[in-house]
Amino acid sequence: MSDPNQPADPAGGVPPQQPYASTPAAPLDAAQDKQWAAFAHLGGILWILPSLIIYLVFKDRGRLTNQEAKEALNWQITWILAWIASQIIGIIIGSFTYGIGYLLFGLLIPWALYIVNLVFSILGFVRVNSGGTYRYPVNFRFIK
Repeated sequence: MSDPNQPADPAGGVPPQQPYASTPAAPLDAAQDKQWAAFAHLGGILWILPSLIIYLVFKDRGRLTNQEAKEALNWQITWILAWIASQIIGIIIGSFTYGIGYLLFGLLIPWALYIVNLVFSILGFVRVNSGGTYRYPVNFRFIK
């Protein structure tokens, strides 16, 4: 049996089903835009994943969220690269100094970098949540 509401297929078979159309998500209102933009910065205390998710999900839904999530994501990439570099330098120097260099570059500097990340992420959250924007003092712009 064929559905009388379906258009007839010229070959006599069943017409193909239309794929599900994806509807664009509704734009964020001003309060939601500010909220997700602030959360993109605060998510930095859990490394890169929260900022990345917020950027990918909300970048097209709010101007402020797009701008601030991109800034937070660029900071997280910069910070992770610095952390990885400190680990590599610590391993190299530690192999020549019997572990003393690794203590400095492999343990102490990464902890200091994490504290810097924590402070900057909280500052970004507070600044954006109060209605402003936040730029990290040292940040490479990987995502334009």
